Amino acid sequence: MRVPPAPVVSHEYERERVPDHALKGPRSFWGMYAGEHTAGTEFMLGPLFIAWGASAVDVIGGLLLGNILAVLTWRYLTAPLATDLRLTLYCKLEKICGRRLVSLYNLANGLLFCMLAGAMVTVSATAVGVPFPGVQMPAFGDKLPTGLAWCAVVLAIGALQTFVAVRGYAFVARVSHLAAPWMFLMFVACGLVTLPKLASLNPVDIWTGVALDGRPGIGFVGIVLFAWLCNAAMHLGMSDLSILRYARKPAYGWAAGAGMFLGHYVAWICASLLFALELQRHGAAASNAPGPMVFSAVGWAGLACVVLAGWTTANPTIYRAGLAFQGVLPALSRRAGTLIAGALATIAGLFPAFAMQLLDFVGIYGTVLAPVGAIIVADHWLARRAGITPDWAARTGSSFNIAALLAWVIPVAGFFWLYQTRDIFPSYLTVPVWLACGGLYLGLSRTLLRAP
Repeated sequence: MRVPPAPVVSHEYERERVPDHALKGPRSFWGMYAGEHTAGTEFMLGPLFIAWGASAVDVIGGLLLGNILAVLTWRYLTAPLATDLRLTLYCKLEKICGRRLVSLYNLANGLLFCMLAGAMVTVSATAVGVPFPGVQMPAFGDKLPTGLAWCAVVLAIGALQTFVAVRGYAFVARVSHLAAPWMFLMFVACGLVTLPKLASLNPVDIWTGVALDGRPGIGFVGIVLFAWLCNAAMHLGMSDLSILRYARKPAYGWAAGAGMFLGHYVAWICASLLFALELQRHGAAASNAPGPMVFSAVGWAGLACVVLAGWTTANPTIYRAGLAFQGVLPALSRRAGTLIAGALATIAGLFPAFAMQLLDFVGIYGTVLAPVGAIIVADHWLARRAGITPDWAARTGSSFNIAALLAWVIPVAGFFWLYQTRDIFPSYLTVPVWLACGGLYLGLSRTLLRAP
């Protein structure tokens, strides 16, 4: 059946509540989440589970439990807040934290989202570059651009992805909705085609529990926490207020399940199988670049899937980053903010380091950004019970909430100290940092903030 096109809205309601007439039905969200999370990161993360030494039980059981926790967080924490407020993350934070402090957060948020989108530009470029022998593909250890031909491919892809993001949320959702079913089928096809080619179908021989570089395996708990918290900035960190504010009711938060179980379960496992085949064929010289891996399994259709997979993750991420930059400079139009975000994402895409170290990068950016979501939760549901003023900056006319700054910076600084000195996997610290931030905000607000 032909799907009618979604209307493209010219007004994105960046600094006001989304009105009832602009609310969207469930199909927009199921397609958006399926497309965004059955996407480019999956081609990178599946192989990394093998490279980091996850066992078969870790992958199959850990991903199941972790993804259930992620969906529940979206449904019962993020979606109810989004439909209560109907504001972007950045607009709500300004009401709580004040203009100057929010500008700092928005800048950090926008830059980190650009780096993530850049990793997806890298993923798409590995597919576009396959037909051209002059394009040198990046590998695990590569951090810098691999050559001029590589740069040309990345720049072209980044420009096209930015064009889609500039069109606005409705157009981004439409692209994801159309691409998601086909991409999921391609991931499954990759897995089914790869299985007969593997020397052993025993999961223990695929996910051996032994890291390629000799480091300890990531383990069951690490897989659970990573699956739950790899998108912590979106759900615990409330970035998806900007998306789910268009939802008619909180139940639309279940749409995250389309991405978690199609993308962060089935697609991750299929991507692991692709890399297992590469290891079987090439040993230590095996490449984890998505384009070559998929092309060797399913040919040209696979390359198209990799391009779209990177595309459907980069588009909403660039859209979010553009909103963040608009929060830094309110006079900036959403289109201009998105163009800046797209340019930065394209530059980041030139450097393979963001894609090749994705497990660590995703954990770091989630742990840095997610704690601010705890401040929003505390302000919306706990402030009056704790005897503090909701939307403190808006009610007092202040431009800087010192309690919010300290509540965010102190736990994050502790995280970086532990990460650098104890080499702790970042996802282990996300929830403790989030809880510490929320608790500190309530406590510090009582002592540091004046009542209006």
